[in-house]
Amino acid sequence: MIKDKSFLIVGLGLLGGSMAMGLKKWNHRIYAIDIDKNAIDYALEKGIIDEGSTEIDADLIGKADVIISGLYPALIVDWIAENQKYFKSGALITDVTGVKGAIVDKIQNILRPDCEFIGVHPMAGKEVSGVQHADPAIFLPANLIITPTDKNTQQAIDFIYEMGKELRFNNICQLSVEEHDKMIGYLSQLTHVIAVSLMNANDSKELVQYTGDSFRDLTRIAKINEHLWTELFMMNKANLVEHIENFVNEINDFKDALQREDTEKMKQKFITSTQRRKYFDK
Repeated sequence: MIKDKSFLIVGLGLLGGSMAMGLKKWNHRIYAIDIDKNAIDYALEKGIIDEGSTEIDADLIGKADVIISGLYPALIVDWIAENQKYFKSGALITDVTGVKGAIVDKIQNILRPDCEFIGVHPMAGKEVSGVQHADPAIFLPANLIITPTDKNTQQAIDFIYEMGKELRFNNICQLSVEEHDKMIGYLSQLTHVIAVSLMNANDSKELVQYTGDSFRDLTRIAKINEHLWTELFMMNKANLVEHIENFVNEINDFKDALQREDTEKMKQKFITSTQRRKYFDK
């Protein structure tokens, strides 16, 4: 186990707040910085954090053994560049960002040599935001992806594994930065594109009166933060465009089979999808 560590959460939203709650159960010291005073006040009142600030607090930053960034991906590099002068020597910095290729190399290239950054992606969340909705139970069924590079030490990788265990992630795995962005473009970003497209393909307000679970399940993630997800999509554009093209080709192939009344081809697609989906039921 990791013991007696001080964690600073920068950006106390849903994920940052949930991580704070999960780590607090192990008696770590938890600090937070967020521009939203209501978020800090709420976290202090509920005992989610020990100390917090709405401004850059050099003392608070300097006390942290581990800094977890919950900032939007477009902000994280500049935040580290501007504030690393306050980092404790030996500090480990990580993140919860949904893309890695656009940030990891930049951060590792500018970071002080006595500190270390390692990319992390908790595959967890809700369709709501804010520390008020934080709940470490979201990690129980979730995967934690670590994206180490050749600039990371085994000690840092091992630490993140132990942190993931304390947060009770269902599975902890490693991918390269490139593998992560390609995989996440399919598993997360493409699925959000599909959900958004389903909702935008029909503007009838009466659908809700007739819908079943299948439509609800498919569009659950269509309630989406337009600012964050636009950043994520643009930072992983090449991978996402490729996945969209492959998906459109598959849709068109199914449409062609339907138009030609090729029932055998349709059945084979159903059989293949059923077999592949079973891997997720284990």
